[in-house]
Amino acid sequence: MNLLILAANGQIAQLVEQRISQEPKFKEVHLTLGLRNRRRLIDLQDRARILEVNLLSAPDVDSAVAGQDLVFVGMVDHSPDNVITHNVIEAMTKHDVQRVIFSNILGIYNEVGGEFGRWNYKQVLPGLQEAIHSDQLLADSGLKYTTLRLPWLNDRAEVKYTITTRDQPYYGVSGSRQSMADVVLQIIANPSLFVNESIGIADPDTEGEKRPVY
Repeated sequence: MNLLILAANGQIAQLVEQRISQEPKFKEVHLTLGLRNRRRLIDLQDRARILEVNLLSAPDVDSAVAGQDLVFVGMVDHSPDNVITHNVIEAMTKHDVQRVIFSNILGIYNEVGGEFGRWNYKQVLPGLQEAIHSDQLLADSGLKYTTLRLPWLNDRAEVKYTITTRDQPYYGVSGSRQSMADVVLQIIANPSLFVNESIGIADPDTEGEKRPVY
């Protein structure tokens, strides 16, 4: 499998990259990393092809996507007019790359209830419309997409999470970056998982909390 990770210097993306580099079950994964400054991940140059990619640049994204089988976008698209999502979709359509995993935020369907949901809405409001539109663009793209609705993140080592679908209330408020990386790796190992789904991910032990759990 040829796997492209965009925004590859992000914290979750780096956890994914480390596990792909270390775990034997991913030995057949041919990794390409796209980020603004390739020197930040130069330690992975023996395991991955590293490209300088500005996600706001359609030519950069187009060049990176060519020849891939799966694309993981490790950042939420809050760009004006969702140019990042447009660039990814257009490049994937052009090069007949079908499978994409795209990061997003909790709350894009008003699916987060209670006091925490009201607090979260106020926090995410400045970028909410772009997040909603990014998800809708993917749903309308014809690609085999998975939207990851990420919770408020922490650096706990434990991998523990519950997954909810688009039509279910979001369960939990926070989760570890290690857990988010694990979900991405599950999909990389089995790309048929969560096709054309928007999934919420959080630590079930944080359900009912009124604020993020760090």
